[in-house]
Amino acid sequence: MKKVAFIGLGVMGYPMAGHLVKAGFEVCVYNRSTEKAKAWSEEFSGRYEETPAAAAKGCDIVFCCVGNDDDVRSVVLGDEGILVGMHEGAILVDHTTASAELALELDVITKSQSKHFLDAPVSGGQAGAENGVLTVMVGGEPSVYEQAKPVMDAFARFTQLMGEAGSGQLAKMVNQICIAGVVQGLAEAFTFAENAGLNPDLLVETISKGAAGSWQMENRYKTMFAGEYDFGFAVDWMRKDLAIAFAEAKKNGTELPVTKLVDGYYEEVQAMGGNRWDTSSLIARFKK
Repeated sequence: MKKVAFIGLGVMGYPMAGHLVKAGFEVCVYNRSTEKAKAWSEEFSGRYEETPAAAAKGCDIVFCCVGNDDDVRSVVLGDEGILVGMHEGAILVDHTTASAELALELDVITKSQSKHFLDAPVSGGQAGAENGVLTVMVGGEPSVYEQAKPVMDAFARFTQLMGEAGSGQLAKMVNQICIAGVVQGLAEAFTFAENAGLNPDLLVETISKGAAGSWQMENRYKTMFAGEYDFGFAVDWMRKDLAIAFAEAKKNGTELPVTKLVDGYYEEVQAMGGNRWDTSSLIARFKK
C-alpha cells in the first residue's frame, strides 16, 4: 500500500500527512483551502487535488481528519466526496473525533460499495501529530486494521483495535472524559500551590513520581503556572468532543456529573476569550 490520500490539513492533518511522505508513501492531499494544500505539497513534495474524490482516486488508503460529523459527511459522501474516488477494496480511515453513530453509518455505506472503513480518532494533540507519536483508537474489522496499521505507524506511537466500528470513537470519548477531570484537578492543585508559596518545579518533580503523576502534569505545569495557553488542544475542540460524549452517555445511561461541571468551566473560559486557548487554560478561571 504505497499510494495514500489525506483529506483535511488542519493542525493535526498537516503534519500527519507529512509523516506519511517521510515514511515513503506516495501521498495526495485535499484541503478545503487550496492554498494550504499547495503549501503542504511544496513543503513535502506531495500532490494535491481540488476535490476529495480526485485525491482519493487510485489510493489504497484514504485518511480523513476534519472538524465534526457534518464535515465528515461532506468530504466522504458529497458529490465529489471520498467514496466517489475510492476503488473497491480501498480503506477509508477517519481520524476525526466524531460520533459513534456516524462511524456505524459509514461502515454500512462503505461495505455496500465493497470498500472498507475504520473509525480511528487520535490522542496526543498538535505536538503528538508534529512529532509522529499519536495514540490511535480504532474501530472496525481486524483484517482491515492489520492492513492499515503499518501505514498509521508513520505518525503513531501506539495503535489499538478497540472492537467493531464505532469502538474507536467510544474510546476517544472516554479519553476526553479522563482529560477533563485531570486538567481541572491540576488547575485547582496548582492554584492552591501558588497561594501556598510552593516552588512549582520542586513540587512537580516530587509529586509526579507518585500517584498524582500524569502526562498533563509533566507537560503543562510550567505553562499553567505562567498563564500561557497556546500549546495544544483548543477549548472549542474540547467542548465539541465533550458534547459528543454527553450525547452518547445519554444513550447508554451514564451519568457524567464531574465532566459536565468541567464543561461549564470551559464555557467560562470561552467567555473570557479563550476559545483557542488549550485545555490547560482551566486554571485561567482562578487568575481573573
